[in-house]
Amino acid sequence: MSKKVDFIKSIGSLEIADLQARINEDELRMKKLTFAHAISPLENPQSIRTLRRDIARLKTALRKKQLGF
Repeated sequence: MSKKVDFIKSIGSLEIADLQARINEDELRMKKLTFAHAISPLENPQSIRTLRRDIARLKTALRKKQLGF
């Protein structure tokens, strides 16, 4: 299976508090990556895009759980 499918399945079992903690942690990592990329180019700049999309997936899963879906 692809990484995306595995990621989506793994976040489906997390609780609301766990999702919020993971979002905060990933957003902090995103800030650090973008800052590091501004100073000197990253070896893999695609990691910023991947992380941004993962954060969006986490926020979507969180919202679904809050609404009860």
